[in-house]
Order: sequence, then structure tokens, then C-alpha cells
Amino acid sequence: MMRSKVIGSREALENFQFVTINGKVKFDELGNVTKIAYYYSKAVKAGINLALKGVSLNDAVKELYNIIPYAFYAETAYKQALALVKNNGNKIEIKRRWIACRGSKSDKGNRGIKFHVLEDHVEVRVKDPWGKWIYGKAYFGKEYLPLLRELEDLSQRREEGYGAVISFKENPMIHLQIPLWLYLKYFSSPKPNGYGLIAGFDLNSDRLNVVVINKDGKVIAIKTFWYSDVTRHGFPKEEARALRLNALSEALEFLSRIGVDYVVFEDLFLVKKRKFTGSRSGNRKITRFAKKQLLTHGVIKSLRLGFNVILVNPKGTTNSEEHDRVMREKGFDRHTASAYLIAMKGLEVIKNNE
Repeated sequence: MMRSKVIGSREALENFQFVTINGKVKFDELGNVTKIAYYYSKAVKAGINLALKGVSLNDAVKELYNIIPYAFYAETAYKQALALVKNNGNKIEIKRRWIACRGSKSDKGNRGIKFHVLEDHVEVRVKDPWGKWIYGKAYFGKEYLPLLRELEDLSQRREEGYGAVISFKENPMIHLQIPLWLYLKYFSSPKPNGYGLIAGFDLNSDRLNVVVINKDGKVIAIKTFWYSDVTRHGFPKEEARALRLNALSEALEFLSRIGVDYVVFEDLFLVKKRKFTGSRSGNRKITRFAKKQLLTHGVIKSLRLGFNVILVNPKGTTNSEEHDRVMREKGFDRHTASAYLIAMKGLEVIKNNE
């Protein structure tokens, strides 16, 4: 049986340390929780201005403490502001309200948002900067309770930490960051060793292209999974997301059946900005297509199914002389050629790590 792993850039690996699980939560004092969320989001807004000025973390926390007088919220708010500035520059608009608190082993998991697993739900405690703890009941689904019990135990022993977020899109929700290894312990299935085959994925707004090669670089299989309806104007966003994720799951199940051991994706964490085109419809596809979200789902799903995951630099896989040569010599369309080049880059990584 294989033990799955992720190979990629430092930036990518940092994004796959945790898996977020979500639950609905009912608070005893919802008004007080929304008050904290108001001031937390206000602190993030102020933090963005400080981040643009290059203010240090310590100085920023002191400044933000005047808005939300709890150091762990202030610290998390500034770190989120730094991340927003890094990803979006100075074009940032904060509309929603939320609460977040970073995790730490030394703080018994999390200093500001804590949980305790009961028989059929999870007790949640949120620190009120102006008062005591606010209690709530969270419902994740019974399948998550054993995992959360172990995380609670590890946290109490100062062996693991967990980040936590409270959001308010429709109903209050709690989002817990579970260490990836712990999540896979409960939600992965060992995969028998395959034939050493490598599958390259090209993720697109309207289709998913897969090319499978062997360790000699010979093409074994080519397959396209379509969901072209999702690019129509007015197509429901959540339905589009579901169709794309379903296609990705179908692709991975197909690859498992034919003996693939490695799946290769573009390392989108090395790509800083989206590239827009001169086409209005094309730009709509780019804007509505959460490619990084699809990648994240693909990586986690692949690990759950027992694949090894390789994330490769996307440079040259779409617009390059080599891409044109592959299209010309092999008769591939542009997306299949990209999937092939991604697979070949994965093969190179495997050989370099042998």
C-alpha cells in the first residue's frame, strides 16, 4: 500500500498543512459575537493600511489593539491583512464580517476560539475582548467527531494547534483548520500500488484534461471531462462549482482504476496574478473560475485516494515553443498538450527524487 505525499514548492506546501472543516454554530449571545466580528473586520481594514506602509507585526498589533483589545485577534487580523496585500496589492475591499484566531500548540490549540467535543455536537467558546467567553453549539456531522476528539486531546497536550474562523454569510459558521495528517488518518483509504503511471492535469473553466504517461514518457491514456455549461452567462456559481468538483472526482477514480500512482497539477501558488484576455466572454470565464480552489480540492481528494501529488511550475506549459511543438508533433489540442507537458514535468520531478 502507498503512503501518499505532496511534492511542491515551499509556497504550495505551506497551503497544504491543514484542511478546513465547516460546521453550523448556534451562539447563546449572538449579538456579542457579531460585535466582535464587526471590530475584527474593522481591525483587518486598518491592518491593510498599516501593511501598505510596511509597519512591523509588533507595532501593528499595538495599533490594532486599540480597535479590538485582544492581542491574539489583533495579531491574526494583521497577518490576514498582510496576506490580502500580498495577493491583491492595494485594491482590497472588505465587505463581510468575521472573527479569526490563529492556532498554536503552546496555547493548547487556540487562545481565542476553543472547542470541546460532546456526544452529538461540539461546544464552542469565543473569547469576548470586552467580557467573558461566549458559548455556542456547533454541528459538523458525526463522522467528524472522532477526529475532533483526537485534535482536542492533542491540543490539550500541546502537541497540535488549529486555526479557527467564525463567519456570518447566512447563518453563523465555524471553520476549523485540521492538521492534514490527522484529517487523512480518518478520511483516506489506502491505495494498492499501481504501475507507476503519471497523470498530468490541465484545469480549465469548461473542461478537465488528463494525460497519463509511463516512466518512459509514453502516452498511455488521454481523457477529457467536460462541464462546458458552467461558462454560460448566469449559470449558478455553486452549481458550477459542484460540476467541476464532480468531474475532478470522476477523473481521479478513473486514474485509480488504471494504475496511476502520481497525479501532477500546476503549482498555482507560484502564479501571482490572473491573466485577462481581449475577450469579454473569456474574461468572464477567468473571473468566475476559482482555479486555485479546484486545485486545492484536487490535491486533498488525491491524497484521500492514496495518490502521490506533484505540483510543478506552470511556466512553459501553456504558451511556449515546446507547447507548440507538442501540439504539432502529437496532434494534441492546446489543453491536452498542456496536460502532457505537466505530466512530463512531474516525471522529471520523480526522476530527480529517485
